[in-house]
This record gives sequence, C-alpha cells and structure tokens, in this order.
Amino acid sequence: MDEKFNNLPLRNGVGIVVLNNENKVFVAKRIDNPKNFWQMPQGGIDDGEDSLKAALRELEEETSIKNVKLIKEIEETLTYELPNHLLGIIWKGKYRGQKQKWFLMRFTGEEEEINIKTKNAEFLDWKWIELDQITDVVVDFKLHVYEELKKKIKKIIN
Repeated sequence: MDEKFNNLPLRNGVGIVVLNNENKVFVAKRIDNPKNFWQMPQGGIDDGEDSLKAALRELEEETSIKNVKLIKEIEETLTYELPNHLLGIIWKGKYRGQKQKWFLMRFTGEEEEINIKTKNAEFLDWKWIELDQITDVVVDFKLHVYEELKKKIKKIIN
C-alpha cells in the first residue's frame, strides 16, 4: 500500500447474504467492473444508524428487496483492504478498505420484487448461486471475506 494511504480509516459497512428457499445465494454483477465478478449486497452505515437498519436499507436501495427474514447476525466484523489501483478512487479516496458487519437473511418475497434498476443503480445483472460458488465469482481482494462467510453460513444452515 502506498504510504500516503496508510493512515486512511476503514469504512464502516454492512453486507447481506440473502438465501432463497433452496439456500442459494443472491449475487449481483457491478456496473463499475465489467469483468465477470459478482458480489453480495453491501454498503456503508450512515451516521447514527445501527448495522441491521443499514443492512435492510442497503438491500432495498441496491435490489429493491424488502421481504426478508433475519436468520442470524454474523458475530465478528470482517474487513478487507482495497488494492493499490483503487486507493484514492473509491469512496472519494476517504477510506483504505471496509470493516463490515454481515447478516444472513432469508428472502421471503416473490422474484418479481427483485429490481436492480434502482435510482442509483450499482448492478448490471443478478442471479442465485450455490453457497460453494461465492468464492469462485468474487473479486480477489474480497475473497478472504467470502471464504470466511461461506464457512460460517454452512455451520448455520446445515
């Protein structure tokens, strides 16, 4: 990491693992990365907002999904650092990475509810994938987070 970015803080964020009734995971392809990388919904926590409220807000803002049931809050916070080529660019250059509180949720709505063409769209496409596949589709700098999530979620749903 370039020295000028060493003192940047980590952004407080949330992530949401959304399972359908077949325990497949919702992933979406980002607009700003044309390569074949997919991610689960995630975003920042607003000032004064608790992490569960932030997770529900981000999920709705990014996917239009409102009908979910909380299965479990993942206990510890998971962090990732941005790669050098994104430092100073993402989040207006204010952060060097993200520390995230993750939530496992069950989608209880109909698929027609899912709409990624939102006001400030972040995604090009979405799909349901097997839990084991999440580590095959994620961008490399988030891989360790998805590996940890996969282990934790398997313990919860099996």
